[in-house]
Amino acid sequence: MSVLITGAKGMLGRTLLHELRTFELIPTDIETDITDRVQIDAALATYRPDCVIHCAAMTAVDRCESEREQAFQINALGSENVARACTRHNARLIAISTDYVFSGDSPRPYAETDLADGGKTVYGQSKFEGEQRIRNYAPHALIARIAWLYGHGGPSFVHTMLALADGSRPELKVVNDQFGNPTSTTAVARHLRLLLQHPERSGIVHLSCEGEATWYAFACEIFRLKNIPQKVIPCTTADYPRPAPRPANTRLEKTRLRESGLPPMPHWKEALAEFLSSV
Repeated sequence: MSVLITGAKGMLGRTLLHELRTFELIPTDIETDITDRVQIDAALATYRPDCVIHCAAMTAVDRCESEREQAFQINALGSENVARACTRHNARLIAISTDYVFSGDSPRPYAETDLADGGKTVYGQSKFEGEQRIRNYAPHALIARIAWLYGHGGPSFVHTMLALADGSRPELKVVNDQFGNPTSTTAVARHLRLLLQHPERSGIVHLSCEGEATWYAFACEIFRLKNIPQKVIPCTTADYPRPAPRPANTRLEKTRLRESGLPPMPHWKEALAEFLSSV
């Protein structure tokens, strides 16, 4: 099976190149501009992949707020172009989306069937618009939502915490009122490998790790696993204002994964331990 990956130089893309080595991989990145319909169509016409894993996105949440037009160009129009090209060239599409498509106001984890509206950030709104366009132009696509991602090479929260814990700071303040699912790119890539073997799967699937944490709990576990004696102080979202409002809850329920008969995602602590053992 041949698999074309958009955004192959990004954090998830790099992990996919490692984890999907048994497939015929076609990595693309900025040399194939997804906002240019002609370019992405030409790429699929040239390589004729069986499947496209669409990772390319503008993911800098705060920068999306100040560069709204570019965010929608990449995350919405770019996704439409990829979807149109996949349909035109009969390639299966697996598109990567995000927990930020939800507002974060729910008191419980979000299931795949819960209403998404793009949330309160430009990033979430542009990714949700991308989901809508994918459904319109590639109705048999699989949309995989992921959350709180980290992986080799970064950038990620894990890399930021390890860099800050250099001994120069007696304490770190970390937000303790936002809840989500810390998720490794390796865990996502391994489940995408399984899903590649099930071409009948379509619609939306959540692929965040099991279990939940706050950023504070996440940081504490990072330092515990690395035996770093860094003092961490819990704080509130209000104590750490950002240009893009952070949702209080983006925990994702993995209902469709359970119903599919595929293995569950690993618990976030297990995935983090595996990752930190190699960095």
